[in-house]
Amino acid sequence: MRRMMLLLAASVVAACQAPMPAANPQMAWVDFSTPFPNDRLLLAERLDKQRLSDGRFFEVSPGRHELIVRFDYEVTGGGGMGMMGGPTVRVCYLTIHYEHFEAGQRYVLEGRSMAMTPEARLYNAKREIVAEASDYYCLM
Repeated sequence: MRRMMLLLAASVVAACQAPMPAANPQMAWVDFSTPFPNDRLLLAERLDKQRLSDGRFFEVSPGRHELIVRFDYEVTGGGGMGMMGGPTVRVCYLTIHYEHFEAGQRYVLEGRSMAMTPEARLYNAKREIVAEASDYYCLM
């Protein structure tokens, strides 16, 4: 029984570490980055109002798209009753619109938190900002 539990645990860990698929040269690829230590998670949620099965990246056709990401980050003390006991995790959903995705190009979507305000910026391969979050809502 113990061996079976160990095998099950190992298979779950292996599934979480599945390799990223190869980029399709006919599509644009969007990677994620969270540069600050209190930023915990940035995941792809929806592409053009369609829920995604793999939240680690976006792969989009050339042209105009709406990206929605989930962004989790820590908020520390100084606020109301919920913040008195130390850091809490804030879960937010941010919307990014970009009209000029190009095939074969790589983009980076960077999520960052500034106190209680989440931000997201889309960078092209030259590290130029090409879009920013236009809308967001948070659960906490």
